[in-house]
Amino acid sequence: MQKQEVMEKVGTYDSDKTYQEELPKKNNSKIYFFVIAIVALLATNIYFYVKFKSSGEKLYTMSIQKQDLQIEIDRIEAELDNLTAIKSADQVDPNLAASEERARAIITELRRKLDNHTITEDDIASAKQQVAQLKGDVSDLRVSLNELKVRNELLQRENQDLSRQVLSTDQKVNSLSKENTQLKDKVTIASGLKVSNVQVNGVSISKKGMIEIESRARRVDQLQILFSVADNALAKAGNKDVFVRVVDPAGNLFGDANNFFYVHGEKLQYTFKDVINFTNKGEEYQFLWPLDKFKKGAYTVLLYNDNAIMGRAGVVLK
Repeated sequence: MQKQEVMEKVGTYDSDKTYQEELPKKNNSKIYFFVIAIVALLATNIYFYVKFKSSGEKLYTMSIQKQDLQIEIDRIEAELDNLTAIKSADQVDPNLAASEERARAIITELRRKLDNHTITEDDIASAKQQVAQLKGDVSDLRVSLNELKVRNELLQRENQDLSRQVLSTDQKVNSLSKENTQLKDKVTIASGLKVSNVQVNGVSISKKGMIEIESRARRVDQLQILFSVADNALAKAGNKDVFVRVVDPAGNLFGDANNFFYVHGEKLQYTFKDVINFTNKGEEYQFLWPLDKFKKGAYTVLLYNDNAIMGRAGVVLK
């Protein structure tokens, strides 16, 4: 009985001991599990933290890059507008216009992507290259326009110099033309025929054609005009028209309204016209002018040639 109790006690002791040994092992396993879970959670949190932090930094960086890109585009477009203002005042080469159109097309596409928020990192990288190209194109445009402006200014100065030269030449030509005209007028005047002696007589004509000088008006049949032409080295020999104007004692001109000639641009009527053969040798010429009835008083005769007066004389009939 005692032995059995001892055995039961021993068995109980071994079971308690085994239970007590197994209990810490189970507790340690739970602790390890919780430690692993906590470590995994921390790792996950750290992963997502790093990931979201990196994503946020990327978004912030892209926002800054988009803003910088927008500023660069605005600056380039403003410079293009300034170049366009210069271009409007000058004639630009077609190549320059094509470069400007290409630049504005690129700017329009970049603005569209920026406004639609569809621009990506690759777009930004590509846009940076396009902006760099735009800067180069705008710089080339500016250089070309400056060169064109300089050329236009040089051409304008040359045109102004040429205009001044043409004006000066025109003035010289006009001055020479006036001098030539004046000289020509002087030569014309100098070459005009002048009478060295002129005499007007009243004459009667007999049936035999004999001419007798007569001073009584009722017996006068015609006026006799005798004149000789002075020698003139500038006058050309040959036939010369001589226009004769006869004025009666009352101051009236004998003439026809259709008979007129010009003296220094003034239109004058003449009584009759005759032709002489001028030889420049001092010849004497005679004109006879008839009238049905002469009145008493003074008759005046004026001779003209080459738009200038040759001489004048008169006779008084009683």
